[in-house]
Amino acid sequence: MRHLFLTVLASTLVLQLFAQDNSDSVKMASRLNKQNAKKERMNNMLRMEEEGDLIFNKHNIFGIRLATDGYGINFEKGKFKSPTKTRIYQFELNEIHDPKEHHVSASTDQINFSSVSPYKLNNLYEFKMAIGEERLIGGKGNKNGVAVTALYTGGVTIGMLKPYYLDVQNIITSATSQKTFAQLQTDTVEGDQISGAAGFFSGWDHLSIQPGLNAKVAMRFDYGRLNQTVSAIECGLTEEYYFSKVPLVYMVKEHNFFFNAYVQIMFGSRK
Repeated sequence: MRHLFLTVLASTLVLQLFAQDNSDSVKMASRLNKQNAKKERMNNMLRMEEEGDLIFNKHNIFGIRLATDGYGINFEKGKFKSPTKTRIYQFELNEIHDPKEHHVSASTDQINFSSVSPYKLNNLYEFKMAIGEERLIGGKGNKNGVAVTALYTGGVTIGMLKPYYLDVQNIITSATSQKTFAQLQTDTVEGDQISGAAGFFSGWDHLSIQPGLNAKVAMRFDYGRLNQTVSAIECGLTEEYYFSKVPLVYMVKEHNFFFNAYVQIMFGSRK
């Protein structure tokens, strides 16, 4: 009976060791397969980079934009149509400044203020939605090359006019208020002096909407090492047309049409 018990116990131990070895072998094989698959993907990416091809299904790109009349941020979705064409959808949020606008600072015996825009009436923020096409002009050629593309878009613009308010302090009564420059021309009390700009959060309760259209042409230079990532600089020209004239600065001619040149830094991914 003892011999039978020892035989069963030895057999159980051998089976457990075999099962553990087999499990370890499966885990090791799975790990090696993952490593080989990752290595193969990297080799494919490097080979595509060497060949200068931009082959993908879609892309998502974020950008930071600096223009001759303001600044903003944007997001772009792209859908691959052919090796040289991509359909793009863009969404932008910008702040626009009038060329006549400038900032000043001043001080008196009673008041000190800085960063005030004299005679400014409104802040103009615009939300843009556009659709267009990107065309490949030149591939990267090698992993250290630069892909050059041209693009054009058109779409709708929602302009948001927020009144520009100033903090006003009366040096006689010490009373404080907020007024626009237009109101200061007609509603000034003796002793009122500007003490600064009211700030970003003032004026939203008097927001007005200005609809319009937009169009853009640009060149994009993608210098990223791998095709699966986007690292690019874009330079272009933008036009905006509003259906009604946009008042930005007091006593400055109002316009429907805005034109600017811009440059932006872009980063994102392709899949």
